[in-house]
Amino acid sequence: MKSTRVCSLLALLFASAVSAESYVIGVENLPFAPHYSIDQQGRYQGFARELFDRFASHSGVQLSYLPLPASRLLAALLEGEVDFKYPDSGNWAQAQKADKALHYSQAVVAYVDGVLVAPKHQGHAIEQLKRLGMVSGWTPWGYQQGIEAGQIQLTYSDDLRTLIRQTLKQDTDGAYFNVVVATHYLDNIRARPGALVFDPKLPHTRGNFHLSTLRHRQLLQRFDRFLLECQEEVDALKDKYRVEANLDSEYMGVEQWKLDFLKRQKAKARLE
Repeated sequence: MKSTRVCSLLALLFASAVSAESYVIGVENLPFAPHYSIDQQGRYQGFARELFDRFASHSGVQLSYLPLPASRLLAALLEGEVDFKYPDSGNWAQAQKADKALHYSQAVVAYVDGVLVAPKHQGHAIEQLKRLGMVSGWTPWGYQQGIEAGQIQLTYSDDLRTLIRQTLKQDTDGAYFNVVVATHYLDNIRARPGALVFDPKLPHTRGNFHLSTLRHRQLLQRFDRFLLECQEEVDALKDKYRVEANLDSEYMGVEQWKLDFLKRQKAKARLE
């Protein structure tokens, strides 16, 4: 409760001290729920939208969101078309950022990119992964050696929907994507929970999404303070949207009802 009171007090202080500050966050114009997506009216929504809206309220600033193609977003930041970019990471597009003094926030949310396979193929050796599906523009970290050696053939899709469909039809042996986002799509949009599962034994990448800016370092520092002082509020949002659902367990990304079911099945098997 203490951090919640501190968070509320900071909101009052910032609201009284700051006025008429307005900034634009450049965001990705693609479906990436539960992290973020764009609705039919072109409005940014999801975990990231609610998080930044709460920061704006606490800090007394005005934030607006400009959805852009992911390939255009960094250029928009560097050219001053937007004030901030989300998501971003110091590990991304390093060649394009080489001579730029970009600043990054503390970690906003953790993520895992990896391969989802049919349940019967979970735990198989990487040598059995012959055809890997992925969305255009993504880099399959951990699989470059097999790709260069001709052991893994890449199949590109325009979006997650096509990627998942190809893997369900067994046109590919696995789908490389953000694990929480792909699982959310299967559970809530495709209505095929458990049809594909994350394979933690295959190469996968852990990282964090950050907010970045070229010119507004002070506001970025205020955002970092918000993440720290309002940690309980931020954690509650993460739980609400399940953006970090079971990232440290074998059931990464699995909805809670299915997680409970799988645990019961495992407990039952031990008793037999």
